[in-house]
Amino acid sequence: MEYEPVIGLEIHAELKTKTKMFCDCLNDSLEKIPNKNICPICLGHPGVLPTINKEAVRKVLLVGLVLNSEIPHHSKFDRKNYFYPDLPKGYQISQYDEPLCKGGELSLYLADDEELEKKKIKITRIHLEEDTGKLIHQQERNVTLIDFNRAGVPLMELVTEPVIKSSIEAKLFCQSLQLLLKHLDVSEADMEKGQMRCEVNISLIPKTERSSQKLGTKVEVKNLNSFRAVERAIEYEIKRQKEILEKGEKIIQETRGWDPQKEITYSQRTKEEAQDYRYFPEPDLPPLNVYEIFDFKKLKEELKELPWQKKERIKKEFEISSKEANIFLYDFEALKFLEETIDLFKKENKDLKKAVNLVKNYLLTDILGIKEKEGLSWKDIKINPLNFFKIINYLLEDKISSRVAKDILMEIVTTGEDPLKIIKERKLEKVEDSSLINQVIEEVINENQKAIEDYKKGKTTALQFLVGKAMAKLKGAADPKKLEELIRNKLSS
Repeated sequence: MEYEPVIGLEIHAELKTKTKMFCDCLNDSLEKIPNKNICPICLGHPGVLPTINKEAVRKVLLVGLVLNSEIPHHSKFDRKNYFYPDLPKGYQISQYDEPLCKGGELSLYLADDEELEKKKIKITRIHLEEDTGKLIHQQERNVTLIDFNRAGVPLMELVTEPVIKSSIEAKLFCQSLQLLLKHLDVSEADMEKGQMRCEVNISLIPKTERSSQKLGTKVEVKNLNSFRAVERAIEYEIKRQKEILEKGEKIIQETRGWDPQKEITYSQRTKEEAQDYRYFPEPDLPPLNVYEIFDFKKLKEELKELPWQKKERIKKEFEISSKEANIFLYDFEALKFLEETIDLFKKENKDLKKAVNLVKNYLLTDILGIKEKEGLSWKDIKINPLNFFKIINYLLEDKISSRVAKDILMEIVTTGEDPLKIIKERKLEKVEDSSLINQVIEEVINENQKAIEDYKKGKTTALQFLVGKAMAKLKGAADPKKLEELIRNKLSS
């Protein structure tokens, strides 16, 4: 029997606020000194009273507005009761039946595939809660220590509908949400630092029951701290559940962990139901009427060009593919560099279509290629849009070869020198002197008799070897296609 996966996500993101969710402690979950940013409120001492962080509420509402969620007039906080060492109160202040945001959707706009990027994933809810402390296991001492710096940090939780069909879609949703949260300055959302965490709920249904509302037994996988982990955990769990069902056995509803070394899931505990948490309204916090507290017109005015809007704009404006547009979405500095360079060509009234194509190709292939290969940041890159414009402009005017352009780029990316000065001093402008070119061709032929013999035996690579030798003698300042034609004619005469 063939099975189809049904996947839902629960994503937590730490919010960028100055203080914690319910107290005045500094919100710095990355603080290295354990238990530095703590107080009686976030440690749950008896008799203390929490106070709602207004900025944290504002940031969640901002996300809800962007994702077309319903913002109810009334919202409240609840106590989610469970005992665990990283939760000193014995309960977590969260939201249950009246979250800040209901419904909404997010497209998989970071997909390279133009059809997939249009798919919208429905959202169940977005709510606000407090984060827990951090457990530090020291196996050599056989002890577990607790750092409460993270306890009480504002945490946004987004829950999707179970409408995701593959590990690729799940990964794309996480990536798309992460970029949006960074764009809105809501969260740093760094998964490696624990600022964004993902849990996946997976079940399988027979493909013959696809049209029914019936779902399979759900398994939750926790401890996913990278996009690769999300993708691999789903793939493993689909395979595991399928093997169980094909044996005629039943799936157990449980919570499983992810082992990134072995790339397998493992059982942690049977899954709790909502009633196990004994939710009830938080008695120390008042219900919220967000429409009385916030000016939603001003909130909407804060919203700039959204990532998917930016992607569509640059695809049309620069005639680039979805895959290329995604590179610029992830790298804001690269996009800024591209736009500033193109603006210079617009002022010069150049052949814009050809200029845009050259700028895009040399930026993606050469500048970003060097950046990645050498492990550079944009602070390390010394070339500016004006010098980049000069190089591309010389290419457009056919004054230098592509080989020269690439060599100069490689040099000035880290030096910041004026490319025109280098071209003049080293005499790198295209050689148009036919007598000089013919002289170089004669020298190359005389010095490389074995390559000549190989070419005459039918080895076409020998011709490219001779072109390379001629280009080297001319310091790249020639048209390689023209050289190839001249050498071929010379050898056939």
